[in-house]
Formats: sequence, structure tokens, C-alpha cells
Amino acid sequence: MKQSLRHSITTTLIALALTSTAVVHAADDLKTLQASSDAAIKNFTDTDAGLKAFFKNSAAYVILPSVGEGGFIIGGEHGKGLVYEKGALIGKSSLTVVSIGAQVGGGSFSEVVFFETPEAFKEFKTGKYTMNAQAKATVAASGVAANAKYTQGVLVFTLPKSGVMASAAIGGQKFTFEAIK
Repeated sequence: MKQSLRHSITTTLIALALTSTAVVHAADDLKTLQASSDAAIKNFTDTDAGLKAFFKNSAAYVILPSVGEGGFIIGGEHGKGLVYEKGALIGKSSLTVVSIGAQVGGGSFSEVVFFETPEAFKEFKTGKYTMNAQAKATVAASGVAANAKYTQGVLVFTLPKSGVMASAAIGGQKFTFEAIK
């Protein structure tokens, strides 16, 4: 039983690493990442036109066009994206999560993190930002943005792309930030 569990965990982690590596390599080129980010923003606003106001009025936002996730008891997520402040591209970001708990599956999704004020965004720019445990992601759907509220200056939307991941795991999203010069 123990050996079977270890084998399952090892296989899942290898699959996650390969999936995440493919996502990362595809997004390393800035032009490719910009095109993917633009497409993700369009997908979000096509899904819920109310999100246009958040893209326009937030102090800053991070768009992660493709986050890969996978797990079996031990899981993880990884993706790369771009950071915009007042609508202007200012940097790159990566998201990483390692979690332990009841979870199984794999897939990918897009994520956008809106910052309500410059003060809320300031900590993110330090380059070692961890999402507050109280922050909840809202799955983008028609009309959802109308009732969305910031929590401690942060609002997160996700948009599933592929796969299915069932999870009741503990783990916080950690972000890096690298300014574009």
C-alpha cells in the first residue's frame, strides 16, 4: 500500500513538472506571453463584460494566461504572466503553489488578480507576494463581476481551460515579480 501510494505521488509530481515545464517554456518569450495574455483578457471579458471595468479601473492587475495544476494528495500549480499598473505593462510574474491534502486530477486555467489601490499593489511589487488565505478566487461567468468585491484590496478571477481538479487542499499562491526594463 505504501509503495503504491509513493508510486502514485511520484508519477503525479512528474506529470505536473512536465506540464508546468511545457507551460513555462511556451510562455518564456515576452511576445508570446503578451499575445497569450491579451487572448486571456479577451476570454475573461467575453465571458463577463463586467470585468472590463476591473481591467480599466484597478490600480494594477496580474494576468496569468495559463496556469497548470495537478495533484494526487500532493499537488501543485505553476504559471507565468504579465503585470500591468494603470494599464501599462510594467513586469512579469510567476505563480507557484505546492499543496498537501485531499486532491486529485489535473488541468489548466487562466487567472487574473486585481489590486484595488496602489497600497494593495505595493506589497506585490516586492517580488515575494503570497496570496492571503482569505482571498477567494471567483470563477468568471456571465454577470459574476457585478457582485464581486475586493477582499483586503485584492480580487481574483479564474477561467478554466482544460481538465478537472478536485481539491480540498491547503496551500497559498506565491508570486514573484520582475520589472521589465
